[in-house]
Amino acid sequence: RQILAAAKRADQVGHFLWVGSDTWGSKVSPLLQQEDVAEGAITILPKRATIEGFDTYFTSRTLENNRRNVWFAEYWEENFNCKLTITGSKKEDTDRKCTAQECTGMLFPAQECTRMLFPVYKDAVPSSGMHKDAVPSAQGCSSQLRNAQGCSSQLRNAQGCCSAGTPVMFNKNGDAPGRYDIFQFHSSNTSTPGYRLVGQWADDLQLNVEEVQWGGGLQAVPPSVCSQPCRPGERKKMVKGMPCCWHCELCDGYQYQADEVTCLLCSYNERPNENRTGCRSIPIIKLEWHSPWAVIPVFLAMLGIVATIFVVATFIRYNDTPIVRASGRELSYVLLTGIFLCYIITFLMIAKPDVAVCSFRRIFLGLGMCISYAALLTKTNRIYRIFEQGKKSVTAPRLISPTSQLAITSSLISVQLLGVFVWFAVDPPNIIVDYDEQKTMNPEQARGVLKCDITDLQIICSLGYSILLMVTCTVYAIKTRGVPENFNEAKPIGFTMYTTCIVWLAFIPIFFGTAQSAEKV
Repeated sequence: RQILAAAKRADQVGHFLWVGSDTWGSKVSPLLQQEDVAEGAITILPKRATIEGFDTYFTSRTLENNRRNVWFAEYWEENFNCKLTITGSKKEDTDRKCTAQECTGMLFPAQECTRMLFPVYKDAVPSSGMHKDAVPSAQGCSSQLRNAQGCSSQLRNAQGCCSAGTPVMFNKNGDAPGRYDIFQFHSSNTSTPGYRLVGQWADDLQLNVEEVQWGGGLQAVPPSVCSQPCRPGERKKMVKGMPCCWHCELCDGYQYQADEVTCLLCSYNERPNENRTGCRSIPIIKLEWHSPWAVIPVFLAMLGIVATIFVVATFIRYNDTPIVRASGRELSYVLLTGIFLCYIITFLMIAKPDVAVCSFRRIFLGLGMCISYAALLTKTNRIYRIFEQGKKSVTAPRLISPTSQLAITSSLISVQLLGVFVWFAVDPPNIIVDYDEQKTMNPEQARGVLKCDITDLQIICSLGYSILLMVTCTVYAIKTRGVPENFNEAKPIGFTMYTTCIVWLAFIPIFFGTAQSAEKV
């Protein structure tokens, strides 16, 4: 009763589904004034039945006609809250004297008496059998019963039926089979609140599901578990001290649910599937031709190629004119070749990576700029040496002929090619899928980038020789800035080198600071 009252004070009416033992049974007193709290309570009672004639016999017992029962007087005082004698050796808790006219039928329901009567029948049936076996006749009753043997086995083998029709039997261990009635307390959807018989247990469960009602008059069975089952992709995190209870914990990040209690990481090239019960491959991407990151460079490269071809065609057409001859036809063609290769490398960078494409990337990545800067360096060096020699002597310096200029340029270019071939020998070209740089916090956005196995440092090293040529060319451009106007190509070369240095100074930190992606190169 106090537990129900506490639940009502805590405003938990309808929150709990109560299950009571036979101590609760079908008693009404614990539920008075709190029937709503006990709605749907399931209770049990040992199976009982009305014994014919017992109610009439019991209600007719009085203090006068039941003197043979030595406990009946105490029983009378307890149930009617009175005393047969006011004085006594012990402290009395009531001053009301019994009149012996109290109604026996008001003591308690006859079913409670039947409940206590069944154990008597269980002992009485085998005891009666023992009496008949031990004392065939009425002679010598006391002595023969006193020495009777096999009481325990007689009880185990007893079979019979009480007057209520309930069979009396015992198993091999001397235990009677459990037989229980199952009740449920109904206070809603009924005119009179009370207990309703909804099933029984006699070797197996017999439950009348149609009669069972739950909180609020619902027919559906409410869940009665410590923890709800975890959803796919969640593991059970057991509660300390409560082995049957758990919290559901999501397998986050790149983890998947391996079993009920374990989350494991997917392999480096996989991510969890949608419900996180397994792993799937991470999509592989590359720079596509239709991407804006590819369309714009390709468009600019095409314009540059067209412009370069136009200049080459113009030089070829006017190859023998004084202007073309004065510009240094041989180095001009070398310079235009380098510019053309710089535009061509754009298409190699966008092409789908394979061993051949990666090989050409290594060769042409720095070759175009190396050829261009080698030609410019040779030209500015020639101008510088001519004027420096003129200050000292009228003799022309050596190695200023077109053939010598081509030889010097070729020597400078060969250093770049030699470095590339050494790179091939030390680290042969191949392709990889980079999963690390594109792994995001959200696995759904993770991507693997298909690319050539070239690191940022290797790219800068490949371009390092071209940068060295550019810086050297810039130094000579500064030294030749004061040449006569007839050698006016020195000044445009100097201006070009200044701006190129600024571009490279900005390019290197931006290149290293940019995250890896399919569009980086």
